Amino acid sequence: MQKYVSFLAASCIYGLVLMSPNALASEKTQVLMGEKTVTLEGKLPKLSQMAPGFKVVDDHFSPVMLSDFKGKTVLISAVPSLDTGVCALQTKRFNSEVSHFSDDVVMLTISADLPFAQKRFCKVENVDKIKVLSDSVWRDFGEKYGLLIQDYGLLARAIFIIDAEGKLQYQELVPNITEHPNYDAALEALKTLQAQQ
Repeated sequence: MQKYVSFLAASCIYGLVLMSPNALASEKTQVLMGEKTVTLEGKLPKLSQMAPGFKVVDDHFSPVMLSDFKGKTVLISAVPSLDTGVCALQTKRFNSEVSHFSDDVVMLTISADLPFAQKRFCKVENVDKIKVLSDSVWRDFGEKYGLLIQDYGLLARAIFIIDAEGKLQYQELVPNITEHPNYDAALEALKTLQAQQ
């Protein structure tokens, strides 16, 4: 009996070692930032499940929530910073694409940039069709969608599409945040979803 108890104790200790923070850290999502590996906080939401609600702010620091777009199909373009080339191009691409869809489709760009910087960017780049929102205040979107880059406070690059019922139907986490997402795949998924509704 004593040997059995000792075996159980050893098993528990071994289990605790496996569940140490270092062991758990290896389960976290990682992406590249150029040649450097970075860790993301939180977990990506699951496809075909209800998309997590979130709260961000617009250029006046007014709260904007996912629930504000209830009944609409929502494409979310998450970028690290509008002050970088790829992020600027990604935002301008979706800004030009949104007019090809009905009013039942809303496109959002979300970054951790301050609203002041976002407003300046939109004015200079004539970004006026897509809604540009900031996750700089609460980091709520980044945490709930598993995109917040640990120790940087920036968002990883990703695309999400949420249907009119609030379910997540498409996602792409770009493996290297210095690269573009697959625009064609996201837009095709959006067109297919619209045709089904």
